[in-house]
Amino acid sequence: MTNQFINGNYINREYSWLQFNERVLDQALDETNPLLERVKFLSIFTSNLDEFFMVRVGSLYNQSVVSPSAKENKTKLTAEKQIDGILQIAKRLYKRKKEVAAALKKELKEEAGIKLIRAKQMSSAQRLEAGRFFTARVMPYLSPMVLDSKHPMIRFESMHLYFVYVLKKGDREMFGVLPVPTRLNRLYAFETGGKTTLMTIEDMVGAFGTLAFPGYEPTEGAMIRVTRNADFETNESDVDSEYDYDFAKYMRDKIASRASLNVVRLEMDNAADKVRAFLLKNLNIKKSQCFIVDDWFDYKFLFKLGDYVTPELAPNLKFAPFKGLKRVYPSLIERILSRDLFLAYPFDSMETLIELLEECATDKRVTAIRITIYRLDDRSRVAAALKRAAENGVDVTVVIELCARFDEENNMYYAQELADAGCSVIYGMGNYKVHSKIISIVLNDGGEVRYITHLGTGNYNEGTSKQYTDLNIITADNRIGEDGTAFFRALSVASKEFGCNSLLVAPVTLKKGLIACMDREIEKARAGLDAEIVAKMNSLTDKDMIDKLIEASCAGVRVRLVVRGICCLLPGREETDNIRVVSIVGRFLEHSRIYSFGVGVERVLYISSADLMTRNTNKRVELATPVLDEGIRDKIYAMLEVMLADNVKGRELHADGCYYPIDAGDEKINSQETFLKTIAHS
Repeated sequence: MTNQFINGNYINREYSWLQFNERVLDQALDETNPLLERVKFLSIFTSNLDEFFMVRVGSLYNQSVVSPSAKENKTKLTAEKQIDGILQIAKRLYKRKKEVAAALKKELKEEAGIKLIRAKQMSSAQRLEAGRFFTARVMPYLSPMVLDSKHPMIRFESMHLYFVYVLKKGDREMFGVLPVPTRLNRLYAFETGGKTTLMTIEDMVGAFGTLAFPGYEPTEGAMIRVTRNADFETNESDVDSEYDYDFAKYMRDKIASRASLNVVRLEMDNAADKVRAFLLKNLNIKKSQCFIVDDWFDYKFLFKLGDYVTPELAPNLKFAPFKGLKRVYPSLIERILSRDLFLAYPFDSMETLIELLEECATDKRVTAIRITIYRLDDRSRVAAALKRAAENGVDVTVVIELCARFDEENNMYYAQELADAGCSVIYGMGNYKVHSKIISIVLNDGGEVRYITHLGTGNYNEGTSKQYTDLNIITADNRIGEDGTAFFRALSVASKEFGCNSLLVAPVTLKKGLIACMDREIEKARAGLDAEIVAKMNSLTDKDMIDKLIEASCAGVRVRLVVRGICCLLPGREETDNIRVVSIVGRFLEHSRIYSFGVGVERVLYISSADLMTRNTNKRVELATPVLDEGIRDKIYAMLEVMLADNVKGRELHADGCYYPIDAGDEKINSQETFLKTIAHS
């Protein structure tokens, strides 16, 4: 059967993302992962799919309304056609999710001594126990509602659980709504039954919830969850241009609007006909947008299962703990002034960077610290160090992106905290999200201006630095330092005239700079010389970049790509037979972006905050830095080679648009485990 999501050398981005998420689900059954880690992959798969519907399907819905005839530029599908295809694939993924969940439940019972049950599986003794708990501890939190002329249709909150009943009272028939309380522990552990037996709070409400409607006879009922469109645009032209207008207020209003955006998905735990018809009509959605889910709607509670495992069993059911390597020096400032420092998270600890900021907060030579912030930890030590520096008289400028999706409120909180501490806070630049990862530190060293610049591929977030693979270079190179200060000057006056000579900056020079590097390799290949492009990124969707890679393949350049998620380039066809694409899904989320051009001593290598997506290259402020230190450059390239050789967690994209395991041969290579041994344990 022809795949509508493939067109020549191109793959549709939504289809490619769904494939990526299925690779995440594959990890739930991969026995190289311990059991309690595998159940987390099931939860991550489900959370990923939830966000996909909120953001990507939401975005497609917006397109279908505004520009119904517009087609995306690779597979020429309208938004409506893409939504229809997504819904078909999602039905299959729901079925597979259920099968995976059933297999894991069986293993949890056998290997971990944990029995997860639904309400209908309770024994008589368990039902009595649960009933007592429900009456005493759950009922007080319930807020039932009967929908009639005095209680009109409620607005179902996105991703919240509800029970909807058809109720009879005499000759009257009406609908009842019962929200599942969120303030209670999601899991209830039974005292009866011997082994650890757990049931979710929503199952308990499902078993006894009708008690909240005394005097009514329930004739039909279902647990439901709606997913609302979470994709909204922010546009500088919408904002009052007066100098005293607070963009944070505009963002708070935008975030609040999410509650009233359209519904893109309805989930029900059974096909209750009257309930479904009532919801489809009132939510204004099609039947194809309704999914019958007779297991749990989300699996976030699986992250808590370790709390119920005995200490004897736990070590064999989890990944062996590790701590990222902390680089200890008498003075980090002096160490970096002498030579560049390279950190690879999570194998290296972010503690090193935090200690550098803490040292800069008290070192009398430091006159200014400037930083871009996209996402911060809830208890950010980075923010604490910046506040301390400002309080000590250092000139601290923070460019904080208020439009970082789902982190808007956290960023607004920190923007106020930092401003109150005396930092100069900038909310970004016009209609461009500032996604760059840079810290510029200026020192007055005996009357001489010196620079320390941090450039990275990931956020200044202590939590994710332990879970995401990211690369960092901290350098005292004057060229990079001068570029860093020029970059922040441009941001401060909302100008795209960044004035950088070494750094590539989107939306102005990043795409042009990388394409120029590709063109050099193409010319070398056409001249019969050895030419190579090796790159690693999260996603590849930018058609200009894809077409340039296809041109390189046709010219004879060897192109090797590590693309974790979306890849809209199809290798192995006539024009792309020199291109190899590998995806790695493992213990840590692959997040670093690396772009390498050439071979041997002529190799030019960049690390970057940017994926090769149109939103990154054209619509965001992004940075790519050349790796100037030869030793660090060789180290990063060697890491690329290990990732390309990964035959445990790696999957290779073939010409049919599917991903396949890589032949293990005589030696199994797990790139992340290799780096754990060679970096974190060094």
